[in-house]
Formats: sequence, structure tokens, C-alpha cells
Amino acid sequence: MDYLVDRMDQQSEIKTISILGCGWYGLPMAKSLIKQGYNLKGSTTTEAKLNILVDANVKPYLVDTEKENFNEEFFACDLLIISIPPKVNSGQLPYPDKIKNIAAVAEKAGVKQIILISSTGIYEDGNFIVDEMVEPQPNTPSGIALKQAEAILLSNNAFTTTIIRFAGLIGPNRNLAKHFAGKADIANGNAPINLIHLDDCLGLTQSIINQKAFGKIYHGVTPDHPTRKAFYSQACISSGFEPAIFNDELLSWKQVESKNVPEILAYKFKVKNWLDYLNS
Repeated sequence: MDYLVDRMDQQSEIKTISILGCGWYGLPMAKSLIKQGYNLKGSTTTEAKLNILVDANVKPYLVDTEKENFNEEFFACDLLIISIPPKVNSGQLPYPDKIKNIAAVAEKAGVKQIILISSTGIYEDGNFIVDEMVEPQPNTPSGIALKQAEAILLSNNAFTTTIIRFAGLIGPNRNLAKHFAGKADIANGNAPINLIHLDDCLGLTQSIINQKAFGKIYHGVTPDHPTRKAFYSQACISSGFEPAIFNDELLSWKQVESKNVPEILAYKFKVKNWLDYLNS
């Protein structure tokens, strides 16, 4: 019976979507979903950004998870997308506590589907190739916070939780080459990169929603992994920056792959080859 109820929840129609955190990913995600006919509610923590949401045809709400200022109307939705970063050592309410409070409000509001935007940073650099079947053993404060937050949502039977672990984010206003430009003796030049473009962040999320492929963990990472040296050296050239000089060495690393994205979603990445992307 529980299985049947869960299947009914997953197949129920998604009409209204609330995005908690309309930033670099959340706002474009909202705009994209509006084009597909969904009703969108979006949150921001500052009044100055409310007009940005209005201009995008997103119903705006002030929601401050730090002050636990939860607007109940915002949580009246069929699907809640949580896209807030796991800030650590910031003096703010710990990220897992924020997620715990959000889960309680979502449960009270009767939310049936939650998508948590997590990160492949949950995995340690274990010198291995990992997919969703590998249990993370995080060894950084942010990784530990992410694992705790995921567990809080996954253990709540009041709603179905979907986890998207995005790799390093690249796209508009995120030129990662600037962090390496003009530097020399940069370590770990032969380690593989794990990145995803904003366009694929949006496309992957849309595929999950449109296919109602909820209740799984997905690794959002482009299945192309040139070395740090190859990618960032070319990225500096393509951006007109000073060259970056990497050491020809392989230290700690991980290569993140996905089993669920191709098998469940059959999603085709828009960016297929990173060096071709840089050259274009």
C-alpha cells in the first residue's frame, strides 16, 4: 500500500513550483519552467531583489531561512526546489538546521515533492571514480553539512525527496579561469575536472520534473573529464587571460559520473566536450 501511495504522489500533476533561492541557478530555472507552463513562486532574502522576480513573472516572496521567516503561502506548492548554499563557518544557522526547519514547514504545508540542489563536493577526493551508487564519506565541513541535509530530507516520509548533486558550476558570470590566470606552479594538473554548464543544470532539472522521475539521487556532471591542466590552460587562453602554469602531477582526485542520468532520464548533455566548448 505504501508503494502504491508513493507512486500516486509521483504521478500527481505538478502545476505550482516554488524555488527557495532564486540566484544564479534558481532564477533561470524559474524562467525556464514558466515557459513550459508551470506557475512559479520564487524566494529572495532581500527586498531589493523582489522586482527582479516580478519582472520574470515569478510570484515573489521574502523568505529568510536564517531568521526562520517562513511565508506559508510560498510553501503552498506541488514541488519545492531548495537551492540555498551550505555556508559553513559563517556565524549563520548551520545548513542542516536550516534544512530541518524547511522540511518541517514543507510537511505542514503538504508539499509532496522536494528537489534538493546538492553538490558532488559531498564526496571526498578518494582517488576513485564515483556514481550515485557510492556512499559519500565527506571529509570537509561543507561535505559533512550536505550529507546531513540530504539525510534529513530523505528520512522524511511526508514527501518524496529527489537529490541533484551538481558538479562545479560554469556558465554566465562564472568564468572559473579567472581563479588560475597568471599563476604558476599550480598543483594537481593531471587531476580530472568535474563540471556542468548552467544550460545542463536547467535541462537536467526539467527532465526530472517533466518525466516525474522523482525519488532518486542524480549526479549532474558532464561526462567529459579533461585534466585541470588541459581545461584551465585553454580556458585562460580563450578568455584572453594570462596563461596558467600547472604542475604535471596527479595528487588526490575524484572523477564523478552518473548512472541514473543516462539510465533513468536518457538526458543528452548540451555541452559534450569541454575543450570544444572553450574553443567555440
